[in-house]
Amino acid sequence: MRLPTLRWTRPADPGRAGGTARLDRRTKRLVGRLRPGDVAVIDHVDLDRVAADSLVAVGVGAVLNAKPSVSGRYPNLGPEVLIEAGIPLLDDLGEGVFERIQEGDTVRIEGNTVYLGEEPVAHGDLQDAESIGKAMADAREGLSVQLEAFAANTMVYLKQERDLLLYGVGVPDIRTEIQGRHCLIVVRGYDYKADLDVLRPYIREFKPVLIGVDGGADALVEAGYPPDMIIGDMDSVTDDVLRCGAEVVVHAYPDGRAPGLARVNGLGVPAVTFPAAATSEDLAMLLADEKGASLLVAVGTHATLVEFLDKGRGGMASTFLTRLKVGGKLVDAKGVSRLYRQSISGSSLLLLVLSAIAAMASAVAVSTVGKAYLGVVSEWWNNFVFQLERLF
Repeated sequence: MRLPTLRWTRPADPGRAGGTARLDRRTKRLVGRLRPGDVAVIDHVDLDRVAADSLVAVGVGAVLNAKPSVSGRYPNLGPEVLIEAGIPLLDDLGEGVFERIQEGDTVRIEGNTVYLGEEPVAHGDLQDAESIGKAMADAREGLSVQLEAFAANTMVYLKQERDLLLYGVGVPDIRTEIQGRHCLIVVRGYDYKADLDVLRPYIREFKPVLIGVDGGADALVEAGYPPDMIIGDMDSVTDDVLRCGAEVVVHAYPDGRAPGLARVNGLGVPAVTFPAAATSEDLAMLLADEKGASLLVAVGTHATLVEFLDKGRGGMASTFLTRLKVGGKLVDAKGVSRLYRQSISGSSLLLLVLSAIAAMASAVAVSTVGKAYLGVVSEWWNNFVFQLERLF
């Protein structure tokens, strides 16, 4: 018998929480099923900031991680995001947590223990600001090792994809017209919502080709813009957005396998594949560059060394080389919302409207046409008042 669902609101004691469990080994896939107050059960070693931001945005009640949220390999940013948001984080619970807890179970967290009803089902490490701070300090000591690995991965990628980088070999034919146009490439990365909002005047004026990278297509739709193209492995974009009419390019492995293609075909959506070892956001930039885009504007993409390492993937080496390839026409919109915010106070706006009305009234009052128009209005008003007097 299922226990009744408990919706959790943030408690005063971070060591006590509970809610409906939602499970998935891929965090970005789980986010689409989460509701405010749910307990997210994940399998995410070295939780990155993008994943943590998405969990905070959903409003999860707590996060249970089967793996260490900070392994010590490098200073990943996700755990700090959860702790600062006041979301309990219990990690290193082990693989068994996915066997003992089922989707929809109501779980309770007390200290380092997870309970299903009155039965303890898992034990882990309850994180707080102090423990995460110490783990991050230890991780920074091993940063040099990660830098060496990153450099090695960069060389491997360069050997694998030099024809793509240098000559555009493997870029698929597409129907979207890109030649000579601006392209806005949106990834659901850091600060993408705020940056996309600030870019509204640019989008209205230049009407760039809108390219959503996986969940970035949903971000465009949420902002009110239908994407022209969707590029990615199709594991985080929703079905409705895939059917919106955008051209779909499925990211495939170098050997041609494309797990996301079956999903797209199942929806009846035509698609082409783009085999490469790069990340999906890199493929979007390389494709737009190869098809003659005059300018690439990137939102939510990875730009700094910390962000490269935060993803914890060898494939991030492709981002470094891709930016070298397209750097001459690439404008990174990251942080533009902090650089510039259009702020007009309500009182200033009201004063502007009243000034405009006063100016129009003055112009009407002194002109010949305006005087005639005022005479007509005055006569209409007098007739209206006369009719009211007759009635009452």
